[in-house]
Amino acid sequence: MSTRRLILRPHRLRHADAEAWHHIVNQPDVRTALNWPARDRAASRRHLEHRTRHTRLWQADDFLALAIELDGELIGDVSLHVRSIEGSNRSAEIGWLLDRRNMGCGYATEAASAMLALAFDVLQAQWVTAIVRRGNPRSAALAKRLGFTPVAADGQHDAFLMGNLVWRERGAEVRTSYGIDVGVSDEHAVGSAAAPLGRLTR
Repeated sequence: MSTRRLILRPHRLRHADAEAWHHIVNQPDVRTALNWPARDRAASRRHLEHRTRHTRLWQADDFLALAIELDGELIGDVSLHVRSIEGSNRSAEIGWLLDRRNMGCGYATEAASAMLALAFDVLQAQWVTAIVRRGNPRSAALAKRLGFTPVAADGQHDAFLMGNLVWRERGAEVRTSYGIDVGVSDEHAVGSAAAPLGRLTR
């Protein structure tokens, strides 16, 4: 997948990605926002290796994790987790994280918008949720900027929801504004014979 400035692609275990990932996942605000532990280089590489395996959306509970690449460098991660495949209530959960050195440039908005295009236009989700840990105002603000509505909260998290009607109203403008190309051909679209949701990645 691509946008005007970014490439969203499967994670790789090459040295540059492993070093960038080690730096990103150990940033204090990232660890706090996601409740992740500190990881040494071996642990962060294992974590990255685990993420390289999440490259398809075929059925409920499948998880797609994509690297956010800017000018050849890994600067973050955007993900989609299928929660339900029932057509009338098909839903997914979106997630994102960004290297703090690249915050304030709109990259997270751009990458998350591309993932929403994948969720609504290809996966044909009826609903997409975003769960934000309390004390993470940047992500809460991003969810609202993307068009999500706050719907619930508990002691630790805020939940945001976007329905496909909202995406229908603003999706074409968002795709054009960010130059989004989901890179999925017709034979990989939802409902192919290959799998319940169709193969969404190559």
